[in-house]
Amino acid sequence: MATARLLDLTRSLRRAGRMATGVDRVELAYLDHFLTLEAPLFGLVRTALGYVVLERAGLQGLRDRLSGQVPWGPASLLSRLPRGRDQALIRAESDVRRLAAGRALPGKLATLLRSHLPESFEYFNVGHSDLTDRVLNAVRQAGGLTHVMIHDVIPLQFPQFQRPGTVAPFRAKLARVSRSADRVIYNSADTRAQAEAHMQDMGRVPPSIVSHLGTNVPQPDVAALPNGLPPDVPYFITVGTIEPRKNHAFLLDLWEEMGPSAPPLLICGSRGWNNAEVFARLDDLPSGSRIREIANLSDPALAALVQGAAGLLFPTHAEGYGLPPLEALALRTRVLCNDLPVLREIMGDKAVYASVSDGYLWINTIKEWGGAPPDTQTDEEFTSPTWANHFKTVLR
Repeated sequence: MATARLLDLTRSLRRAGRMATGVDRVELAYLDHFLTLEAPLFGLVRTALGYVVLERAGLQGLRDRLSGQVPWGPASLLSRLPRGRDQALIRAESDVRRLAAGRALPGKLATLLRSHLPESFEYFNVGHSDLTDRVLNAVRQAGGLTHVMIHDVIPLQFPQFQRPGTVAPFRAKLARVSRSADRVIYNSADTRAQAEAHMQDMGRVPPSIVSHLGTNVPQPDVAALPNGLPPDVPYFITVGTIEPRKNHAFLLDLWEEMGPSAPPLLICGSRGWNNAEVFARLDDLPSGSRIREIANLSDPALAALVQGAAGLLFPTHAEGYGLPPLEALALRTRVLCNDLPVLREIMGDKAVYASVSDGYLWINTIKEWGGAPPDTQTDEEFTSPTWANHFKTVLR
């Protein structure tokens, strides 16, 4: 009989009602794939009041709600007890309890796992959430092996870009993975090199594999765009949360230097953290500016904008992987990005690389591409990494 799997879905629960980010999509991709397999499948979720174990039917119910196919139910009295919490999360926790096969207070987690899972199982945590000593120890006590995905170690590489108070908890989380993981899954060789350099100092480097993430590109839907989009002239787009690491300030500087002749620039993403100066510059853009900030587009609408762009710009300072440029290439849209080893690893020669220290090269490339209408973009097919290949490596 195939080994049972326990997938941690704490991140997906906590992100209920929000637009899915790259890490969110990875956790959901694992859920989708595991649901197609015959191996016994369970889910673990940390709620405000303790832990919940889901069996296959409950996991399918949770997936249907996360995808919007089934609406979240009403908030239960129990979920309302911790005050001051997001209403979407309260409703999601209420439904998870209704779908649960078993529940337990935090101190009884190992007992909960032993009562619902077979004697041996594999625990997968691919969302960077719930990586606590309590969970990792309980999994081991219940007979499980732990597989953890590390997406990046950017908080340790670039602490200046992080939310206040997040660097030390991340370092502690990585140290727990170093001590306790039976295997680490890395999304890129670059991430593995960076993470293992830190783990060397922590005392143990767990066994590991590298498996590039799959790329699921939504079907573009121009009809889903709001009025006024897409622009009727060649335009450029950048996709990602507006936070310091993504380096939107660099693009604002370029557009300021190009002046009134600059092409339209669409900044697609929600506002993040630690970026007051960039937010102020965006707020001060004059009416009729060539720069437009757009948030909360549906995936098909965003894909339509990316597909129609003269190029996707990606001046990020650091990435663990980099899904937006991969998705752009899959839509046959040109990509101009910062010259980072991880981006070269996943895109090879299909993108144009330019250091963000060379603004002159960026401007020249933007002007050249802006002079070519969108339908003259690259004719080269880009073969995106697939989830099928990812799981062949991970589950081999």
